[in-house]
Amino acid sequence: MGEVKTILGGDSNFATTKLTALLSWARKYSLFQYPFVTACCGMEFLAAAGPRYDIARFGAEAPRFSPRQADLLWVVGTVSQRQAPVLKRIYEQISEPKWVIAFGTCASTGGFYDNYTTLPGVDKIIPVDVYIPACPPRPEAVLDALSLLMEKIQSGTRGPITVPPRELPKLAQLRTRGEPVSGADATHAADLARAAGREGNGE
Repeated sequence: MGEVKTILGGDSNFATTKLTALLSWARKYSLFQYPFVTACCGMEFLAAAGPRYDIARFGAEAPRFSPRQADLLWVVGTVSQRQAPVLKRIYEQISEPKWVIAFGTCASTGGFYDNYTTLPGVDKIIPVDVYIPACPPRPEAVLDALSLLMEKIQSGTRGPITVPPRELPKLAQLRTRGEPVSGADATHAADLARAAGREGNGE
């Protein structure tokens, strides 16, 4: 919460800190969410709000279906070109300070919908603070994103963050440890190298 000093004097103790640090601490534990749910990722979003994962312990369980009462916009699922103006208007109606989480591959990059009807990532129309990859992301990744956003609010930084995977793929683990890659892993590595070569040649 920033630098806190306790001053001893008289019969009582009191603490001093910066007002901005105090406001950031209050904001990160009282996020009022506006869920903009459009597709199948909504099931994982609901799972994170259930008792098993308990998003309430982060102080972010209360949804507000009026943008003027919210400060955290969850974009959950695919956003079509026709929905994009609605999403932008909702974002503009949320008062400052406000934050945005792109939930899942479709909200982050458009997903596998590589066509003219789908928005290729909501960051084309509104700024995004935290990206949650995967299709669909696990509830644990949702909680990781919320923790990263809370750290971001406390520190006051505004750059985008991507939730890292909880476990590296097997091939990446082998390469990280410097172990030899053989068998099916070697075949997979060769396929990846060929694909990278084709992309580099512009094929």
